[in-house]
Amino acid sequence: MKVRTFLAAASAAVLVTQALPAAAQQQFISIGTGGVTGVYYPTGGAICRLVNKDRKEHGIRCSVESTGGSIYNINTIKGGELEFGVAQSDWQYHAFNGTSKFADNQFEGLRAVFSVHPEPVTILARRDSGIDNITDVVGKRFNIGNDGSGTLGTWEVIEAAMGWSRDDLALAAKMKSAETGGALCDNKIDGYFWLVGHPSALTHETIASCDAKIVSAIAPEIDALVAERPYYRKAVIPGGMYPGNDEDVQTFGVGATFVTSADVPDEVVYIVAKAVLANLDDFRRLHPAFANLKAEEMVKDSLSAPLHPGAIKAFEELGLM
Repeated sequence: MKVRTFLAAASAAVLVTQALPAAAQQQFISIGTGGVTGVYYPTGGAICRLVNKDRKEHGIRCSVESTGGSIYNINTIKGGELEFGVAQSDWQYHAFNGTSKFADNQFEGLRAVFSVHPEPVTILARRDSGIDNITDVVGKRFNIGNDGSGTLGTWEVIEAAMGWSRDDLALAAKMKSAETGGALCDNKIDGYFWLVGHPSALTHETIASCDAKIVSAIAPEIDALVAERPYYRKAVIPGGMYPGNDEDVQTFGVGATFVTSADVPDEVVYIVAKAVLANLDDFRRLHPAFANLKAEEMVKDSLSAPLHPGAIKAFEELGLM
C-alpha cells in the first residue's frame, strides 16, 4: 500500500509539472527607458502591458527600468544587462555604425524592433530669459542633459554645428529631466532642452507652474545639420497644445525607436513585436504621444540598424512586410 501511495504521489507530481510549463519556464525581460517624467518610461510600460497581458500563454514577463536614456540603454543592451531599450534614432545609427560617441564602441549586434513616436528638440525658457530661439541660449544658464542621455549627446552635436564651446553658456547644467522644470521655475536656470514626444507631462507641468514658453530651434546651421544627417528631420510642435503657447514652434528632431540585441532569441523578439503591432489600437490609447502612430511607418521609419529576425517574422505574419 505504501509503495502504491508513493507511486501515485510521484505520478501526480509529474502531471502537475507537465500541466504548468509556462510557470516552470517563465522568462523575464527588461526594457531600459529614461526618466519617469519623459515619454520613454511610459513607452516601456505600454509595451510591457501588452506583453504581460498574455504571459500565461508565452511565459514571458516584462518589466520596465528607469534609466539615464538612449546611450545608457544601448550600452547596457550590448553588455547583456537589458534585453530591450528605447533609444533616439540618431544614437541607434551611431551605435550600429560606430560613429560619434560610439566610434570606439561600435555595436554591430544592435538590432531594430520598431519605431515609436517622433521626438522634436523641445526648448523651454523663462519668459524673462531673453531666449526666443536656440541661437539665444549663448550666455545663458542652460540645462544640456544628464550624462548617458541622448539629450546630452544631441546637445554636443548642436554645439559643434553652431560652432559653440561649453564656455559659451553661463552655466551648462547636467540635470536629469525630472529636475529641470523645478530648476527653471526656481530661477536656477534660464532654459532647458530635451527630445520628447508630445504632449509631454513635464512640458505641461513646467509651463503650468511658471508660465514658461517653448521656443524655436531654427538657424542655417540647423538646416545644414538636418540636410546632411538622415536620422534628423524638421518638426513642428503644434500651437495650442500647451497653455500660453498658441503659435506653432519650428524645430527639428529624431524618432524614438525600440531596439534589442542580435543575441536575444528570435521567439522572444517575435512575441514582443507582435504584442504591440497586433494590438496597435490598444497601444495608441496608452499615451497621447502614440495617437497618430501607423503600423506601416513603425516597421521602417527611423530604423538604421537591421531589423531583428523575430521582428521580421511578426511583421510578415501581420502583413506589414
